[in-house]
Amino acid sequence: MSEDASATPRRDSRADLRDAAPPPEESSPGVAPDAADEAPVSLPDLALRSIGSAVAIVDTQDWVILFENGLFFEWFCPEADADAPLPQRMAGLDLVAVMAKLDKGRRFTWETEVGTAPRTVTTEVEVRRLTYQGQPVALVEARDINKRKEAEYLLDSYSKMAEKNARDLQREKERAEKLLLNIMPRSVYEELRDYGSTTPQRFEAASVLLLDFVGFTNMAISNDPTTTIAELNDIFSAFDRIVELYGCERLKTMGDAYMAVSGLPEANPDHALNIAKVALRMRRYIDRRNAAHPESWRCRIGIHTGAIIGSVVGVQKYVYDIFGPGVNMAARMETLADPMQIVISQDTYDLVRDEFACSDLGEIDVKGFGPQHVYSLDAEASGRFA
Repeated sequence: MSEDASATPRRDSRADLRDAAPPPEESSPGVAPDAADEAPVSLPDLALRSIGSAVAIVDTQDWVILFENGLFFEWFCPEADADAPLPQRMAGLDLVAVMAKLDKGRRFTWETEVGTAPRTVTTEVEVRRLTYQGQPVALVEARDINKRKEAEYLLDSYSKMAEKNARDLQREKERAEKLLLNIMPRSVYEELRDYGSTTPQRFEAASVLLLDFVGFTNMAISNDPTTTIAELNDIFSAFDRIVELYGCERLKTMGDAYMAVSGLPEANPDHALNIAKVALRMRRYIDRRNAAHPESWRCRIGIHTGAIIGSVVGVQKYVYDIFGPGVNMAARMETLADPMQIVISQDTYDLVRDEFACSDLGEIDVKGFGPQHVYSLDAEASGRFA
């Protein structure tokens, strides 16, 4: 403390601070009370009240309050002793943290609530160091931040609502994407998503598999339809996994018919080999299921390799479908098959004969195509799934 400060007693300086504000019983010049019985308000106090600030100046040696305006006294009213130091007026104030900030030349801020519920006021208290007549004092200012807190709460609520809506929208988007991927290849879906339409594509080399169940109509009528459809759903779900395993595409189901294709929309030199593996594993799955279930399912499978056209058809209900003689030939192969037999065309046989065991079924007059050499796909060359 400087020599001038030491020459002035601390009690005198406190008196100077207390005398700085007009006494409460005297009205400030030019300020008329609102009512005859209302206590006069000083100009500094009126100014501080108008901006919603509660202000006090305290001695940082013993934290005695040297000056306070009316709002500070109202918010932090002493319980018994009117001369109670600041820590007793502000419950929860951490003096150690306050001094640590002030000693570094920084301000200390703290939030607390004053009043009694439900009319509480959230205040932001700021303490900063000042010097008065050579003595270290602290200015304590408390501001009403209720409106700011309400704005922060509303902003946080809107933010959470926006995040929830974004998550819901993303879930709906993923759901719609999953549904569309069930009826069309991913590359076709991405083209439809990005451009709003798709271009029909011709695939020069693709292999088509068509599977149909023998006697399904009678089975559905004579048995419990709920059980029959549930079993069909289980079988088709297993077929989907087999098709996906070998990089093929399940295009659609039509009643008890199942259509899959290999070689589109991405070209694949092994399309015929992959579709042949799929067919053998489908038949193997049906055999193993029949061994464990009382109801026997028997299927016919036809495969053909050739040029086909793929495109999305429909406007309100999208369906990805394939067209061309290659599809019709696969359907003809399926009708030529006996129960649990896989019949393939000459074009498919030429591509798989080195990898699979096949039986020559001879030349058959195929409707719409004339005489055609056809074969039975029996097993892989290693003997698997014979």
